[in-house]
Amino acid sequence: MTTEPLAPVDVLVLGGGAAGLSAALCLGRSRRSVRVLDAGEPRNAVADRAHNLLTHDDTPPTEILAAGRAEVERYGVQVVPTRVVEARRLPGDEPAFEVRTDDGATHRARRLVLASGLRDELPDVPGLRERWGRDVLHCPYCHGWEVRDRTLAVLASGSSAVHRALLVRQLSDDVTVVLDDSFDPDADERADLAARGVRVAAGRVTGVRVEGDALTGLLLADGTAVPCDAVFVAPRAVLADAVVDGLGLATDPVGSPDEDLGRAVRVDGAGATSVPGVWAAGNVTGPQHALASSIAAGSAVGAQVNLALVTADLAAARA
Repeated sequence: MTTEPLAPVDVLVLGGGAAGLSAALCLGRSRRSVRVLDAGEPRNAVADRAHNLLTHDDTPPTEILAAGRAEVERYGVQVVPTRVVEARRLPGDEPAFEVRTDDGATHRARRLVLASGLRDELPDVPGLRERWGRDVLHCPYCHGWEVRDRTLAVLASGSSAVHRALLVRQLSDDVTVVLDDSFDPDADERADLAARGVRVAAGRVTGVRVEGDALTGLLLADGTAVPCDAVFVAPRAVLADAVVDGLGLATDPVGSPDEDLGRAVRVDGAGATSVPGVWAAGNVTGPQHALASSIAAGSAVGAQVNLALVTADLAAARA
C-alpha cells in the first residue's frame, strides 16, 4: 500500500458525483491541477433514470456520471476510485490539506472541494429500503411525474410532511398523509390538507404491502392498510462524518424543528464552509439538491476556488 504522499495538486475534490465533477470541470478548464477522489456511491444509484434535468431527462444516472468523468479527464483532471477516510488542514498561514484514502494513499492540495453527498437513512419501517427508488420516493420533482394520477401516500415524520403532501397533491387527486404516531398536524395544517382534499390517516406504520413486485399499501399496527401505489418519505441526511468532523466543518440541522432529518454542511453564498480553504457543493450542503442544482453549485464553487487561488498566486508573486 502507498504510504508516501502523492504529488500535491491545486485542488482535491472529495466526491465524484454531479457537484464534484462540475467543480472539477470548471477548475480543469482553468488549468488547475485537480484530483477527484470518488467512492463510487452516488445518492441516486437506486434510480434507473434521472429526471428534471434539461437535455438529459430520462437518462440513466450511470450514463450521466460516465460522460462527466470523460469530460473532466479531457482537461487533465484525475478521477481516482477510492474512499476518503480522513481529511485535515495542515499547519500554516496559507491553507493546505492532507487527505488519506482507504487504499493507504495520502493526497495533498492547496484547496478542498467537499462534494461527498449524503446517505439517505429511511424511516425504520420494514420493507421500505427494498422499494427505495422504485415506489418509495423522496423528491416529487425527480420522480413525481412517473407516479402521476395514482394512489399516493406521504409518510409523516414532522411538519414538513404537510408541505410535501401539498406538493404531491399537484401530481394526483388521491393522496393520503399517514401520521405514523410521530406528528399531529395543528388546526391550520389540517385545514390546508382538507382544502386540497388530502386525507389524513393515523397509526404506526409497521410495514409495506407488496403484490406482484409492486407496492400496494402501508400496513398499520392495528392491522389495517392504507392503499397506495407509491409513498413519499423524508429520509434522514447522513454525512461522511470522518471528513466533516475531521475538518471541523460547521453544520446545520435539516428539516423543521420538530423532526430530526440529519445535518448539512454550512456554506455561505459562495459555497465557502466555516474552514478557510474548503468549499462544499451539492447534497452535502442539503438534501434538497437534485442533479441540476448540484451541477450549478459545483460549477459556481469551482469558479470561487479558482479565484481564491488566483488571489493567493498574486500575493505570492508580489511578495
